[in-house]
Amino acid sequence: MTQAVDENDELRVTPPKTYAAGVPGVRHALTYAIGSSGTRRTALTLLSLNQSKGIDCPGCAWPEGPHRARNEYCENGAKHISDEATTRRVTRQFFADHAIADLGTRTDRWLNEQGRLTEPMVKRPGATHYAPIGWDEAFDLMAGELRGLGSPDEAMFYTSGRVSNEAAFLLQLFARAFGTNNLPDCSNMCHESSGSALNQTLGIGKGSVSLDDIHGADLVFVVGQNPGTNHPRMLSALEETKRNGGKVVAVNTLPEAGLMRFKNPQKARGIVGKGTALADVFLKIRAGGDLALFQMLNRLLLEAEDAAPGTVLDRAFIDDHTSGFEEAAAHLRRTGWDDVLTATGLTRAEIEGVRDLVLGSDRIIVCWAMGLTQHKHGVPTIREIVNFLLLRGNIGRPGAGVCPVRGHSNVQGDRTMGIWERMPQWFLDALGAEFGFTAPTRHGFDSVDGVRAMRDGHASVFFGVAGNFVRAMSDSDVTEEALRRCRLTVQISTKLNRSHTVCGETALILPTLGRSDRDVQAGVEQFVTVEDSMSQVHASYGRLRPASPDLLSEVAIISRLARRTLGERSTIPWAEFERDYGLIRDRIARVVPGFDDFNARVADPAGFRLPNPVNEYRFPTPSGTAVFTRNDLEWLQAPPGHLVLQSLRSHDQWNTIPYADNDRYRGIHGARRIVMANPEDLADLGIADRQTVDLVSVWTDGVERRAPGFTVIAYPAARGSAAAYYPETNVLIPLDSVADISNTPTSKGIVVRLEPRVAEPAHEPVHEPVHEPVHEAGDR
Repeated sequence: MTQAVDENDELRVTPPKTYAAGVPGVRHALTYAIGSSGTRRTALTLLSLNQSKGIDCPGCAWPEGPHRARNEYCENGAKHISDEATTRRVTRQFFADHAIADLGTRTDRWLNEQGRLTEPMVKRPGATHYAPIGWDEAFDLMAGELRGLGSPDEAMFYTSGRVSNEAAFLLQLFARAFGTNNLPDCSNMCHESSGSALNQTLGIGKGSVSLDDIHGADLVFVVGQNPGTNHPRMLSALEETKRNGGKVVAVNTLPEAGLMRFKNPQKARGIVGKGTALADVFLKIRAGGDLALFQMLNRLLLEAEDAAPGTVLDRAFIDDHTSGFEEAAAHLRRTGWDDVLTATGLTRAEIEGVRDLVLGSDRIIVCWAMGLTQHKHGVPTIREIVNFLLLRGNIGRPGAGVCPVRGHSNVQGDRTMGIWERMPQWFLDALGAEFGFTAPTRHGFDSVDGVRAMRDGHASVFFGVAGNFVRAMSDSDVTEEALRRCRLTVQISTKLNRSHTVCGETALILPTLGRSDRDVQAGVEQFVTVEDSMSQVHASYGRLRPASPDLLSEVAIISRLARRTLGERSTIPWAEFERDYGLIRDRIARVVPGFDDFNARVADPAGFRLPNPVNEYRFPTPSGTAVFTRNDLEWLQAPPGHLVLQSLRSHDQWNTIPYADNDRYRGIHGARRIVMANPEDLADLGIADRQTVDLVSVWTDGVERRAPGFTVIAYPAARGSAAAYYPETNVLIPLDSVADISNTPTSKGIVVRLEPRVAEPAHEPVHEPVHEPVHEAGDR
């Protein structure tokens, strides 16, 4: 099946922006929102977004804080919720008109634009089209397939971070009552390196800081992330840091507008003034050079302590709360400048300048995202950041700590609820004791191992709750072929996406409520909860009439499937859980630490923050201390004639969904199949600006992975580095190219060559036919 390749005939390039948000951000948000859902629905959704008794924005996991503005959302959050609240509908007639093979040729944007799904659909063995199916028949079909497996481990239960705490808890409960720990999730693909590194060093795999800490820090590092596009409300927090006298160091392979200057559209200075300059220092680092940077900073701190004993390192903290310092220090002293300068592409003066900022700061926070986690050496890099913070006692006290920034709105909550293929034994014991069964202890498949299992015939049922697994995973061709080998694939979704076009022998599309939809069970309106990047748990209430009367909530779908599959062997009250989500929260409170009195505490408009032992100087590691580590200096070295490619989002994109073919902040308009590279690198390669190339990845298995038809854009990227958008570039990432320890695909570190494309005969442009959407009247 060949997916559509966007033509780049409409490509227009303008100078990159030097600031983010401001009036243009508001204008773009409202234009998209009104175009998707109309004026009245736009007002209803946006004015309730991130408000008390309102809709938690599914766009990212950045926290709101206790004092919320009336318009507590960003440009991309407004676009995302309006995209979900669209009045367009996909009906059974649409599926009758479009064969699955036809849908497989469509672009991701076109599929998304068709609107909300409205009723369950099935692709039978040998069929070319989806056809309607009743809910009862769909549940019988799924339960029959699951009960017929030779082993529960032949099934996979996947979630994305859009799933609520309540649905996530029920999904992992069902999977474990069924008999498997096969619970891959989007964290496996994105954030697993953070959890692995933090568990090893601090004993808990999540961040330690709050918004107040960000506001009160003397120095905030923003490493390997682009908050202006991926979590724009972080810019407001950094603005507060700057206004309180703090400084910001940005570390990235590309200049990012949001880290240069922020024009806060809710402040007069952001509308008529110049806004706030954010980054005091912008280190344009080579892809994957962050480990070398922090190792050298750590060596320089040790040397500063040598020169002025007792003034640099926090020896009391190191002696009382850490282990492994002497071994790590001896290792760091051997870090060499030549290697560091080669790996980072920075100058000695740049690194020493950051050292001076560190020495002048008492409270330091390091924030990071997938620019660190999706490298082969992502775990050692984050461990080295922990070393950096431990040296001066910047863990566990106000204004200091680790801040891994999650992308999806409930990535953190899903993991807290037990969505992990390797949950610790204490959790499995508590779950089994609460519900009267013995939970399986054998570790399950993560996302990468799950694809291997389906490919090799060891798993034959794929059950996906939210997300777009096909387009989120690496090695697209292998992933698609693996899913097609399944006997049954199930996608629980709100809108069409590429995963619906990649079917097992039998395939189901089960339409579900979105975050913005009202959820009424047994005549009572329900709410769900989420956990943000800073461990704050709060409620979300849908406000719109559901897109169709045939939709079920995720909680209802999981509960009914569990009842059909487990039958009388299970005493878990699935039907009661479906009728009253408060009963789910009561059980969560008895299983998951920190959720005592869950229902009462979440009634607070601000929710409540989960405890983090790190902030009490308690480290649940085997030694009971925070652990200094020795990390070998690694970086990805491309051979002559090659570059290191990282995949990233465009500004008009949310995860795998492009809203438009633009990347406004980077000055790219009208095309997505572009690759950005430094002009000097292009000159060395003999590649011209705007030349058309194929991207070909280089991997040890000798398999050619090719992404055809990319337009080269000369861009101020770090030397040796290139960037292009995902999911179009996922085809280039080998399934076996993963981060050590975490098994996360190396989406930010792929060696590629830019192969000039042979000119093809002129042809007429192909225009996709536009499906006339069905609009539903009324807002409620």
